[in-house]
Amino acid sequence: MMETTVLVITLVVLAILFIALSVKIIPQGWEYTVERFGQYTKTLDPGLHLIVPFVEQVGARMNMMEQVLDVPEQEVITRDNAMVTVDGVVFYQVLDAPKAAYEVRQLEVAILNLTMTNVRTVMGSMDLDELLSQRDKINAQLLTVVDLATNPWGVKVTRIEIKDISPPRDLVDSMARQMKAERDKRASILVAEGEKQATILQAEGLKQGAILEAEGRREAAWRDAEARERLAEAEARATAMVSEAIGKGSMGAVNYFVALKYVEALQALAAAPNQKVLMLPMEATGILGSVAGIAEIAKEALGPDPSGGGGGGGGGGEDPARRPTDRGPDTASPVASFTTSMIPRAGDSAASLM
Repeated sequence: MMETTVLVITLVVLAILFIALSVKIIPQGWEYTVERFGQYTKTLDPGLHLIVPFVEQVGARMNMMEQVLDVPEQEVITRDNAMVTVDGVVFYQVLDAPKAAYEVRQLEVAILNLTMTNVRTVMGSMDLDELLSQRDKINAQLLTVVDLATNPWGVKVTRIEIKDISPPRDLVDSMARQMKAERDKRASILVAEGEKQATILQAEGLKQGAILEAEGRREAAWRDAEARERLAEAEARATAMVSEAIGKGSMGAVNYFVALKYVEALQALAAAPNQKVLMLPMEATGILGSVAGIAEIAKEALGPDPSGGGGGGGGGGEDPARRPTDRGPDTASPVASFTTSMIPRAGDSAASLM
């Protein structure tokens, strides 16, 4: 009885052990390889699987998710013999679990060493300026080379990024001075361009101002010439009218013309800025005679007053034709007096006329 009990217990333990070794649960994002007597036979996907215990066993457990590797710092000598320190990261994903398990030993170490080697190769073929300004180009070249090299391993390199490029301190100072000199050069060029444009615009403004000023002077000269022409025409017309009046025997026009010139001459003498001596006629009646002559001319031009000659039928009105003859020698006409005072006589000097 005791032996039976021990046998049953042994069989139960073996059954449990058999079930435990046969059932395999694969988590999501992983794949397991199965080996039969040490040889690869199949791959287990995520889920529940059964294998033959003691005959089949799990070989490699492969992570099928995208993974990241840190590339440690390393020194790289560029094409122009500048030494820089570089580090980065690599992103990769296993696409074929059997190849990743059996085509390469220590997959992560292999990817890391391959990346570091190609970083030195790619960056060593560039100048320092190109190295600092074209990271995208470096990343693309590294990705192409490393992905092609890891393709037989069933691995897809999705991205390689250079994190930091650190030149030596003295080289950084030299680059800072070079950048400052370049910026100063650009500033000087911009200032020179601005001064050039300002000079050009100022010259254009002066040119346009000179053109407009010349056009203004031309317009003013043309208008002055036109005004002088009109004035000359008016003078000629007035002279012609005076000559015509003289030809007809009317002395009123002559008296008016002489009186007008006389008054204008006096105004010119009085308005002169350097006038120190005021010249006036010796006879105060000269100016009054001139004014009276102008009034007489205006009266003759307007004709007799209609209200002055009408008085009814008697002899209340005086005959206008007899007025000049009825005056005595002391009541001479102002026009005649003005004419006498203005027209020089033979032997008179200029002082006696004034």
